[in-house]
Amino acid sequence: MSTPQARSAIKFDLFADAARKRKIETLGDPLQIITRHIDFAHLARVVDQLLPRGDTSKGGRPPYPTEVMVRILVLKHLYNLSDEQAEYQLLDRMSYQRFCLLTDSVNIPDRNTIWHYQQRLGADGAAALFQALDGQLLRHGYLARCGQIIDATLVPAPIGHFTTADKEQLGQGNIPSDWSEAKRRQKDLDATHTKKHGKGYHGYKLSISVDVRHKFIRKITTGTASEHDSTHFDDVLDEHNTNRDVYADRGYPSAQRSEMLSALGYREHIQRKAKASKPLSDCQKGRNNRIAKTRARVEHPFAQMRHMGGKLIRTIGQVRATAAMTMMAACYNLKRLAKFLDDGVDAFYKNKPSKTKVRLQGANA
Repeated sequence: MSTPQARSAIKFDLFADAARKRKIETLGDPLQIITRHIDFAHLARVVDQLLPRGDTSKGGRPPYPTEVMVRILVLKHLYNLSDEQAEYQLLDRMSYQRFCLLTDSVNIPDRNTIWHYQQRLGADGAAALFQALDGQLLRHGYLARCGQIIDATLVPAPIGHFTTADKEQLGQGNIPSDWSEAKRRQKDLDATHTKKHGKGYHGYKLSISVDVRHKFIRKITTGTASEHDSTHFDDVLDEHNTNRDVYADRGYPSAQRSEMLSALGYREHIQRKAKASKPLSDCQKGRNNRIAKTRARVEHPFAQMRHMGGKLIRTIGQVRATAAMTMMAACYNLKRLAKFLDDGVDAFYKNKPSKTKVRLQGANA
């Protein structure tokens, strides 16, 4: 007598892929939210204006479309993927393939193609994408409003190991004679060391200006870790904010800066720092606390970039580090803009409306 076959919840079907796609649509694909609301064709045109595509009429392997490569770079920074992982995930994940317009493509850009395109784009290309996304913010009405917050964060980089002899030669501005060209390419001579709250850091520094209303990054600049936070204050001061309030923490106050802001018509809200011989008064402490309630909003972009791997970069040299940090800031704005548009956040609301309120407004329109 034969034993009855055990039942299984697994069902085999020739149309399993289509069923899974429908399931994904039901659950919601975050990448498709970005696709619906971000004009990637516009971003591709900006890149093509900066880096014109070569003439392929004479033969040779044709390049991948610019929009495909821009989407891949965005995907890399959103999920902190290496070039190797980007290639693998594009082969493995249909949501990534769909986002990068490669669903029906037989071939996928390999790791070398992705690396070379990113190097070709460089810091100037990353800056162009950041500015193009800022243009999309303005097109949807998300102007920089209610003042701005200026702050900086340390972005660690891998620590290089040097011998005493290497340090002596590098200190004199010379490259050690026993270094091969390959070894030189693997040594980051631009990143510097600093200490913060008694802890040592090695790498670079990212300075940003965030608008108080929407928490979008409006201006950005980069430096090395040893540079003081206030070094780039003027570089990220956003003159286009509709409000003249400027917020910053204890690392930025100076009499010269206060005079400069006053002369330019800004209202200074920079926290005061106590000195050993001159502690803060109760009035100054109260002022610092009031400023902190608004200034704390700048920590949101830094936290989001940290989730995207922004608290550690694996590039060599300041130029590549600048490109990576700029792409992080651009992807933060891109993701936040898509979320705002998907939730129906009105650019002129004082507070973000609930989804229920948005649906009611849509029904009454």
